[in-house]
Amino acid sequence: MKAAIFYSEGLKEYDFGEGHPFRGSRFENFINFFKEKFPLEEFEFITPEAANDDDLKLIHSREYIDFVEKFYQAISSGESLPPTQEIYQFLSIDNIPGVNPGKLNLGARLIAGAAKKAGEYVWPRRNPFGILRGKQGTFEKVITFGGLHHATKNYGEGFCIYNDVAICAENLKRKFNTERILILDTDAHAGNGTCEIFYQDPKVLFIDLHQDPKTLYPGTGFVYEIGEGEGKGFTVNIPLPQFAGNESYKLVFEEIVFPVVEEFKPQIIIRNGGSDPHFADELTQLGLTLEGLRMIGQKVRELSKVCNGKAVDLIGSGYNQKVLPWGWLALISGLANINIKLKEPIPIPKKFKKDLVLKETKKVIVELKQNLRDFWKF
Repeated sequence: MKAAIFYSEGLKEYDFGEGHPFRGSRFENFINFFKEKFPLEEFEFITPEAANDDDLKLIHSREYIDFVEKFYQAISSGESLPPTQEIYQFLSIDNIPGVNPGKLNLGARLIAGAAKKAGEYVWPRRNPFGILRGKQGTFEKVITFGGLHHATKNYGEGFCIYNDVAICAENLKRKFNTERILILDTDAHAGNGTCEIFYQDPKVLFIDLHQDPKTLYPGTGFVYEIGEGEGKGFTVNIPLPQFAGNESYKLVFEEIVFPVVEEFKPQIIIRNGGSDPHFADELTQLGLTLEGLRMIGQKVRELSKVCNGKAVDLIGSGYNQKVLPWGWLALISGLANINIKLKEPIPIPKKFKKDLVLKETKKVIVELKQNLRDFWKF
């Protein structure tokens, strides 16, 4: 079965302007790179539609949506901006555009709409005669660009305006009565927005592999943050020590991720994260190589066997422009099970050729198992 890639030139509008780490050119640059390197007959390209207000209200408040639209529209048109106090009620300073930004409100809606529709394309829904309805269930794997996991219901931060990860999951819950959704967050930064949104929800298992929050924004995602109320035990934060590399990630998947996922038995997997766990990323301090990123894609493919191969992959992060296209390519090659030669754009430093913090990672695993012993079998 072919995989689908949701892509639109309109994604370039998700651009925070000159001097900002997140530029909209990353999407078009990657697609051009991808078409040069990958066997395109394995994929179908689909143009997504922008999210409407009802789509956004699956997660975000009316007040927040209205402010975001007014603010970024004023930025684009050169109109006067709201008072500073009001701006910072809804947006962090890193979500304030610099010089010559894109039409961020349009780009953000496109990312959210793509994620929502991607879930629908993967979700199997049949009529009484066993025939697939429309595009639903057409693909096992759908790849789209986003993973804006820092946005909460009422606040945009960390380069994230609308939380497309959460919108995808919530739409599946409401439209198809999905009972068990796995969100696997492999971005180097903890997905604080997604975590907060589903913190009390037992229908969403949120597993987050990220750099130790004592050393990196947003400063959340500790092992003791395991959910609350009915959702207690359904949040699994895995804070990895600085410079954690391929062996640490492999061990975490074997010791934590696979046992929990196989017990939970998700009906669909939503993964988000890009190239920022790579050793050469400019905003983070982890130690994956390109083969480590490919391994993440492979692990997601293996995990998806529990739900008949159904997975949505949201790719967006990465802050070294030399690494980003290769990192995204590595993730997709692992997910799609296509053997393609990967070339490290930056020589691997000696300290990353062996995982020097594996012992520290093992300590995290022991502590996490202790915290979750009442909820999962290890």
